[in-house]
Amino acid sequence: MVYQTVNPYTNELVKEYPFATDEELQDTITLADKTFHDMLSQPIAERAKILHKVAELFREKSDELSEICTVDMGKLVGESAGEVELCAIIADWFADHSEDLLKPDKLDSIVAGDAQVLHQPVGVVVMVEPWNFPYYQIMRVFAPNFMLGNTMILKHASNTPTSAKRFCEVVEEAGAPKGALTNMFLTYDQVTKAIEDPRVQGAALTGSERGGVAVAGAAGKALKKSTMELGGMDPFIVLGDADMDALADIAWRVRLYNAGQVCTSAKRFIVMDNVYDRFVDDMVEAFSKVTPGDPMDPKTTIAPMNSKRAKEKLQNQFDEAVAAGAKIAYQFPEIDSKGQFFRPAVLTDITPDNPAYKTEMFGPVAAIYKVHSEEEAIAVANDNPYGLGGMLFCGDKDHGAEVAAKVYTGMMFVNTPLASLPDIPFGGVKLSGYGREMSRLGQMAFTNDKLLVTADHFDKTNAPGALFAAQDL
Repeated sequence: MVYQTVNPYTNELVKEYPFATDEELQDTITLADKTFHDMLSQPIAERAKILHKVAELFREKSDELSEICTVDMGKLVGESAGEVELCAIIADWFADHSEDLLKPDKLDSIVAGDAQVLHQPVGVVVMVEPWNFPYYQIMRVFAPNFMLGNTMILKHASNTPTSAKRFCEVVEEAGAPKGALTNMFLTYDQVTKAIEDPRVQGAALTGSERGGVAVAGAAGKALKKSTMELGGMDPFIVLGDADMDALADIAWRVRLYNAGQVCTSAKRFIVMDNVYDRFVDDMVEAFSKVTPGDPMDPKTTIAPMNSKRAKEKLQNQFDEAVAAGAKIAYQFPEIDSKGQFFRPAVLTDITPDNPAYKTEMFGPVAAIYKVHSEEEAIAVANDNPYGLGGMLFCGDKDHGAEVAAKVYTGMMFVNTPLASLPDIPFGGVKLSGYGREMSRLGQMAFTNDKLLVTADHFDKTNAPGALFAAQDL
């Protein structure tokens, strides 16, 4: 593993970064721990001002940050700009709402006194974040935890180091205390060492199942809190009364956005038989009209994949699927570019014994399944090891909600594309991980939910439990 920016469009090495030393890691943990204790006396309103400033700087520096993101991992520059704006929205939202979200919860209890739950910070949190949304993945952990008062050490993906470095620089420019968020170019062994350190109290990971097993294992062994946001094979269910004209402009977008490299991309299109042919035709037509090219060019509509390794992995999965009987309904013609482009493709006739049936394809490949009843649609949607998100389109939204409730995922959206916004929770079940980010649930991921009971004076006659129930000795 080497931390370096290699432009996926040109294949040019842009920048390489050295690994952090063990001494630098220890110094960073020491600083993060000190800053955590210093921030305990910092008013939350002061942190809100800093976080608003972070949002302001993200907007001011949008062009610069967008270009860094696109060069790092190849996404369309317009998508990068959208990610930068989303980060600003998240920062503003948590700055505006965290004080209310973190107010103590009063309990109606039989205890002899007033009972409440305080939501307090726990300390240093290690963040392990992926390359596909180099800024957003950081912000959705940083913003709520900064407002809470936790400090963070960031280990970002090895192919997006410049984005990680610049994010942390902007946070410091906004006035955040040094040590509130520190980017480090760590090895996997150093991540484990950091989690094991007694001054570290939690670990948050977004990434692969393999990475989740490693980080969750280290956190569990050290009895530390953790949240895992992992992969997905999100269903996109189309019932027989869905608005097919509207879907013609939605389905292809939710598969090809970010070159299909999104954990919540619609990866399995599960379509009722009466609209199946129309749906396949519309998807093929849309895929055939994309424009590959320089992701910095606004006219480009499909970007290269993030790396040569990722493209080769997807190609192997695609070839295995076809060899096992999947049919290629369409694949884009050869692309005359040295960039890491995968030709967008539509697959059909994937049977349960095909490897593609339960394997996440992280790129621009749409798998379309024909079903003959709502019960079959639900069964196919649930017949995979993941459970992140999903979408369902239909004519009757109330009936759609009933069907969607039977799909075993952490998120379902009816008649609207899946969205990730600060005021709604994000997360999944099964191999898609556990815990939630964003919203109040995300705000509470790394809190000490402390019970506090107070009474005017001690009165043993009103004390609950068995302590004073027996005869005095």
